[in-house]
Amino acid sequence: MDRAELSITVHRTGDEVVLRLAGEIDMLTAAQLSTVVNEVLADPPPRIVLDLAGVTFCDSQGLGTLVVLSRKASHSQCLLILSNVGDFLLRVLDITGLRSALMIRNENTST
Repeated sequence: MDRAELSITVHRTGDEVVLRLAGEIDMLTAAQLSTVVNEVLADPPPRIVLDLAGVTFCDSQGLGTLVVLSRKASHSQCLLILSNVGDFLLRVLDITGLRSALMIRNENTST
């Protein structure tokens, strides 16, 4: 069985920090994502954008992590925004009812 991998690149621009994610957000990689976001929240910017264009899979652990990180950011007076969310993940968020709990900004869609 292949080990799931997640690469995260951090770009600071003005009022926001963009984290570009590529790979899978699951029980093996969710802690890695939490660690990076928590490091950014040590000196919170107004916005953290998680660019999910490269995410190929997200399990329940990954979904839970996104919600927890969104709440943590909110407590730090920071917005956590998901961008470039793929259709598969939007469907999962709709099915689970989590779409309303997360801020989603997709530039490539008309929603």
